[in-house]
Amino acid sequence: MKFGFIAAPVAGHMNPMIALGRRLQSRGHEVVFFNILDVEALVRKAGLGFVAYGEQTHPLGSAPKDWAQISSLHGLDVLRFTMARLVPPLCTAVFAELPSLLCRNGIEAVVVDFAFAFVEVVPMALDIPFVHIWNIMHSHPTGLMPSPFVPGVFNITSEAQARNLTGMQFFAETALPLIPMVSDFAKRFGLSIDWNVPEATTSKLAVISQTPRAFDFPVDDWPSHFHRTAPFIDEESRISVPFPWEKLTGERVIYASLGTLVNSHPTHYAAIVAGTAQMPDTQLVLSIGPNFNPEALGPVPDNAIIVRSAPQVALLRKASLCVTHAGLNTVLESLVAGVPLVALPIGFEQSGVSARIAHHGVGEFIAFEDVTPERVGETIRTVMEKSKYRERAERLGDEIASLNGPNMAADIIERALAI
Repeated sequence: MKFGFIAAPVAGHMNPMIALGRRLQSRGHEVVFFNILDVEALVRKAGLGFVAYGEQTHPLGSAPKDWAQISSLHGLDVLRFTMARLVPPLCTAVFAELPSLLCRNGIEAVVVDFAFAFVEVVPMALDIPFVHIWNIMHSHPTGLMPSPFVPGVFNITSEAQARNLTGMQFFAETALPLIPMVSDFAKRFGLSIDWNVPEATTSKLAVISQTPRAFDFPVDDWPSHFHRTAPFIDEESRISVPFPWEKLTGERVIYASLGTLVNSHPTHYAAIVAGTAQMPDTQLVLSIGPNFNPEALGPVPDNAIIVRSAPQVALLRKASLCVTHAGLNTVLESLVAGVPLVALPIGFEQSGVSARIAHHGVGEFIAFEDVTPERVGETIRTVMEKSKYRERAERLGDEIASLNGPNMAADIIERALAI
């Protein structure tokens, strides 16, 4: 079967989708990614097909500049800006060009990134079967768990469920700017969609989350076509990142990264560096991304290695602790390596991921407004010194590692499409 893959053009979405695409390709299917030019190199490196859309509106080099606009935001403002300013131009290009591209390339089924809001309407309009993938933390349609986009702990009370539904309503409201555009597209193809139904455009064949059941809240009331699998990790498919391995001293490694998007927060980086500076027998590896000026850190302690980007999976295999923004990929990669976590959630679904870190006892998290060198240092020492965190991370990691996320997802997709 010939698959078309549609994903948000950022690393946290592309990496797991590429891993899944490679697994389907290894089973004899043909896989083509449809995206903007800035992710072509990632796809080609993985040995998958690529077709560009939006070459006029999103020329090569535009994505880093576009997404840099959210790098210093935090909290709900991150999602608001993304949905109001960054997603609409992408959707405009998708709706204008993707129908003809899918047809011209003979696509027989589509795999859609759930977070790329409403692009599934394109295969719906063409009557092409499609499945949805949650690359980020999933949410529950009835509010049985907190929305991942707002802070909240798991609770089964009616009051908690009411709060959860309010949190879900926030996400629905951020998508409102897209509705007129999507409605116009749907009408052109004769589609009748009830926009008052939250699941109106969700795949009825399969919705697959790379979040394992073992790392989720204890809710099992899901639709029959919803599936929790395991992380989509394919280290070989990623572009090689140089790293000064010779600088590692053999001391315990604290790997720290605030991800690739909302990562320009000087107070957070300063707190990480200062919080680890006086820790004996440790070495900090801090990945700061492309947007932050390292000179803002001032003098860097001797035990710190500061890099723009890092071979994350390989470093986590050597790490004793991961300090993270609580991006889902980083957290799952840490757990697969059996590494406990200190989370500093900033935006998107990182609150929901952080809540699960605490719920399962594999680390601790610090709210954005509470990040100080003292608090970060104290939390890092607690998680590193108390063996329960590593033991739980290793136990959960063993359970997750025993699964094969890409294989599980490929099996589900093939069954759903009756291949």
